[in-house]
Amino acid sequence: MKRSRFSEEKIIGVLKEHEAGAKGDELCRRHGISSATFYTWRKRYAGMEASEAKRLRELEAENAKLKRIVADQMLDMSAMKELLEKRW
Repeated sequence: MKRSRFSEEKIIGVLKEHEAGAKGDELCRRHGISSATFYTWRKRYAGMEASEAKRLRELEAENAKLKRIVADQMLDMSAMKELLEKRW
């Protein structure tokens, strides 16, 4: 996955500027982002503080790790079932 040029703190700073009354198009030009990126950020980080965004990233990483563990366990279980179904 491509790493973003902007940290969560910078993203939230841009969104705070927008909440303070700056125009979206002006912010996009000033920070060198597309309007689609701006609206994606707004959808994801609206109303968050920097600490909340960091916690969100940590939870997403933990969730991905847990999903990998479950997938590995399911694979092991299916292999065991297949082995037990064979007749010796």
